[in-house]
Amino acid sequence: MLRLVGLCVGLLLASGLAAAVILTPLDLKGQWIFAFGMIVPMALLQFRPARRATLIICLISLLASTRYIWWRATNTLSFDQPLELFLGGGLFLAELFAWLIHVLGLMQTVWPLRRPPVSIEGDDADMPTVDIYIPTYNEDLSIVQSTVFAAMAIDYPHDKLRVYILDDGRRPEFRRFAQYAGCGYLTRSDNKHAKAGNMNAALPKTNGELICIFDCDHVATRAFLQMTVGWFQRDPQLALLQTPHHFYSLDPVQRNFTLVGDLPGEGELFYDVVQDGNDFWNASFFCGSCAVIRRSALDDVGGFAGETVTEDAHTALKLQRKGWRSGYLNIKLSAGLATEKLALHIGQRARWARGMTQMLRIDNPLFGPGLSLPQRLCYLNAMLHFQFPLPRIVFLTSPLAFLLADQSVIFAAAPMIFAYAAPHLFGAMIATHRIQGGKRRLFWSEIYESLLAFHLLRPTLETLINPKGGSFNVTAKGGVIDRSFFDYSSVVPHMFVIVLLVIGVVFGLVKMFTGYAEVWTVVMNLAWSVFSLLILISAVLIARETKQQRHAVRVEAALPVTLYFDSGALVDTETEDASIGGLAVRIPKDMDMADKVVTDVAIRTAGENLVLPVKVAGKSNGVVRLSFADLTFEQRRALSVAVFGRSDAWEDADIKLENAMVKAA
Repeated sequence: MLRLVGLCVGLLLASGLAAAVILTPLDLKGQWIFAFGMIVPMALLQFRPARRATLIICLISLLASTRYIWWRATNTLSFDQPLELFLGGGLFLAELFAWLIHVLGLMQTVWPLRRPPVSIEGDDADMPTVDIYIPTYNEDLSIVQSTVFAAMAIDYPHDKLRVYILDDGRRPEFRRFAQYAGCGYLTRSDNKHAKAGNMNAALPKTNGELICIFDCDHVATRAFLQMTVGWFQRDPQLALLQTPHHFYSLDPVQRNFTLVGDLPGEGELFYDVVQDGNDFWNASFFCGSCAVIRRSALDDVGGFAGETVTEDAHTALKLQRKGWRSGYLNIKLSAGLATEKLALHIGQRARWARGMTQMLRIDNPLFGPGLSLPQRLCYLNAMLHFQFPLPRIVFLTSPLAFLLADQSVIFAAAPMIFAYAAPHLFGAMIATHRIQGGKRRLFWSEIYESLLAFHLLRPTLETLINPKGGSFNVTAKGGVIDRSFFDYSSVVPHMFVIVLLVIGVVFGLVKMFTGYAEVWTVVMNLAWSVFSLLILISAVLIARETKQQRHAVRVEAALPVTLYFDSGALVDTETEDASIGGLAVRIPKDMDMADKVVTDVAIRTAGENLVLPVKVAGKSNGVVRLSFADLTFEQRRALSVAVFGRSDAWEDADIKLENAMVKAA
């Protein structure tokens, strides 16, 4: 009882202190003193690795940001003209949105769970049966083959595992391949509800206790089920266990933005930070692939959700509403292909934005049964995140109101704005960087969101008005770019705003040097405009598509190999990279390759020798590049497993990706 009383008293005192920090008005000098009193502790704590330091930084950041928003709401919204009210009110609403996303984001990720793998219990007879679904619609068979081969090679009792190609394209060559490979082939007469409908049509035709799903370009390692199934044995209420979507090819943003050589993939923040945070709150999302789902849980919610174009997250939400649990295992157990072109990348994100907006409208997590408050807030944050286009455009263009139209958007003196905004912006930057742990570069979110904002604005606004509109679009994978070019169509609105900002900067300089306006007000808007210009120019640079002619993406892999020469000589060495099309093999420094012909290569993995015929494609810098020649069906199967399906294939994926970026640059 005394402990409870003490806790209540402590909460009351903390609430009172927080209210005083947020609500107390100060003059300019007092506010600057207060600002430094918040900035300095956060800057010092940034160098302490303890999780307690992270909590304190986040708390100070939330107080600073909330104080700023309170000040904006109570002291800066007095406007003289309707246009000022419209522009200034729009900016405040954009800031309010950013504050809400900041608060929800810190709550969601401040204490990641970091779930460990759990070993499977019992002997083979006790293991649950597993159906692996590989849905496909219009992808090339060459892409699907590797996924099927790797899935069939997963380490799991043969009589407990069945692999199915779910072909919504109804293609005869896929049926023939399935028969030859020895896997199941399922199709249907229509394409209703797209991917969700495809998987729902397969459910009554299969009977596995667990459903494992891989997009047709996501190749599983042999350890996938060994690392995941144990959790379903331990927790009978676990409906879903998601694993990361790792990509062994560079996405167009990584490949095209060569100013940064080690740029993390766009999805790394979600899969390395957000999902671990969701897991702490029992709110991990289903991401459509690389996941295992309990069949009885799917039956409980009527199968995969088909009401929106993001069937994955919506299915997870339905499972959570029914009281089922979800989990996230942050171990890279599979890998897939990233989108090749910027236009395709934008189109994929537009579909995600439309789907999450549909969920916000038709199945809002704040309402309805079954969810805890943290679950509601985690799902809400995911849905609200995709509403960033309009606020982002407002932030980019707001200084133009003053520079071009003499309209004030913040009714306050510039020095006071700086004093209140400084701890808010610094705290948000430090807290976000601390939480993200290097998975996203500082200011990169501004560049990336600015790149997408003009394209996602229409689908998000249309879906808010009409949530039943839109359709599921399959993102093409495995293409090539035969020449470098600049994708003007993707950045036309960005270049238009750049021109406006340049004109605004010129007008601002004229105002400053002629004494037309107060100097600090002009300086603030000029600095704002220059920052917007840097962001937009960086976004425009991403539109230069670099040449990419290889059909088979090479991945960093140090595989032990033996080279066979036409003379009968053998040389043991290792690969530098590998693909379905060939290998790059290191040659001993003292070896002269001038007159030597390589005929075969033996790849040694898991105690086996896979001998394949090869041709020399090139030699340079102590490396000989080999291409495979006339492989049999069984050789292609074994090669797919050797390159992509090894249990340790992606355990040092971050290092491999960094090396790939350096080569691309």
